[in-house]
Amino acid sequence: MSLTSWPVLTALLVAIPIVLRVIALGIVPGNRKPSSGMAWLLLIMIQPYVGLFAFSLFGRTALGRRRHGRQQRADAAIRQAMSVPEAVPEPEPASSVASTWVDGVVRLNQHLGALPMLAGNQLEFLPGYRATIAAMAHEVEAAESWVHVEFYITAWDEVTDPLLGAMARAAERGVEVRLLFDHLGSRGLPSYRELLRRLGDTRIQWRAMLPIRPLQRRWRRPDLRNHRKLVVVDGLVGFAGSLNLTEPGYNKPKNHRLGREWVELMVRVEGPAVAALNAVFAGDWYAETGEIADLALPGPAQSVTPAATGSAPAGQVVAPVQVVPSGPGYPAENNLRMFNSLLYGARRRISITSPYFVPDESLLSAVTTAAQRGVAVELFVSEVSDQFMVGHAQASYYRALLEAGVVIYRYPAPYVLHAKHLTIDDDVAVIGSSNMDMRSFSLNYELSLMLRGVEPVTALRQIEDEYRRLSTPLGPEEWARRPARLRYVDNVMRLTAALQ
Repeated sequence: MSLTSWPVLTALLVAIPIVLRVIALGIVPGNRKPSSGMAWLLLIMIQPYVGLFAFSLFGRTALGRRRHGRQQRADAAIRQAMSVPEAVPEPEPASSVASTWVDGVVRLNQHLGALPMLAGNQLEFLPGYRATIAAMAHEVEAAESWVHVEFYITAWDEVTDPLLGAMARAAERGVEVRLLFDHLGSRGLPSYRELLRRLGDTRIQWRAMLPIRPLQRRWRRPDLRNHRKLVVVDGLVGFAGSLNLTEPGYNKPKNHRLGREWVELMVRVEGPAVAALNAVFAGDWYAETGEIADLALPGPAQSVTPAATGSAPAGQVVAPVQVVPSGPGYPAENNLRMFNSLLYGARRRISITSPYFVPDESLLSAVTTAAQRGVAVELFVSEVSDQFMVGHAQASYYRALLEAGVVIYRYPAPYVLHAKHLTIDDDVAVIGSSNMDMRSFSLNYELSLMLRGVEPVTALRQIEDEYRRLSTPLGPEEWARRPARLRYVDNVMRLTAALQ
């Protein structure tokens, strides 16, 4: 290299990072939350090459033209089949004021997710881990036509064998059994190869959702995942909630050594809302396979059926239910908008259970504003998080919550409180797969059920009462004594959580 070329090379080495930073200023913030845009820009300003490489991998939530087109067609079909202009049933609110504001949330959810609120459903909350799997297996054993199963994590082990075994037997006797599980979510377990081997020996139709297979030209942002959990049998019975299809220690030796088990909550549904649950599955199946699954949607008459009269069987409640799907394929963050609307409508009491509470600015403002205007707000989390980055990011918000008057209850270690639900006054409750974190709002396909009326709220409150009995409240003075090194890590992880 000649001496004259050195100044040119030096100028390029200086100029290129500057040019990249300037270009990033005009591209990164586009159609992105300010907090997310600032986090990406900070990374690029500090390390332009590393930052831009990371942004190219993780900066876009696009799922590909073919998949996006399939989802749009599925959503349009569901919207047309379940188009019910007057689909808001008579609720059982505490007052006419509650009726008015909840009606607005119902309309919001239907506008964003296509699915109406459906009355006349019988609900049963299932907090027992093994008992829940046994209940799902019992319904599959009785299946006559079809079974649809979808979980973020799936493993075939001694705890899940009753359900997967029942699915295999149902397929053998001619029932159409379809199974979806997230590719990377399930692949992370040591038992993944065993799952594929055992599924290959059955007649179950199965697919891995959102697969990452570069050699097959199947590549997308790797942290876009399908986090939903649901089971539908013959269009008559459905299940949804927080449980993954694996044993409660996730087949990991470290968890077993620590005695760590996940605490979950599912809801069993009978009634018109089962068809809405199945519509979500059918859309996901079509997006993955291009095949039309059994849809079995209710017609308008079913959609406005009045609430069932008389008392429900022991352990069950009767309530209107609205199924709310969300995920990167939707134009708006359906779950976040629902949560914020409900929090701002609360007048007396809010109880939140979320294992990963990493709110964006809007949700943090909604929670703290509720507490500051006199609403009794409580948050149930785990004492020790199973995820290092998320746990520290979550901890970075505790000070603001405590100062606003939110009561934080920490569920005792080594257990992980993985249930995800919300109750507002005596009017409305939400249960499903969605955490209250930025990942669940922007990057994960989630499924939430909004339940209306005093009965489901009262049933969920009994479960929350048990959490409170077992948990320890976190005091502001105790949190203020947190070591500086941990606060530093909390703040760094909070920044990484905004890289959406």
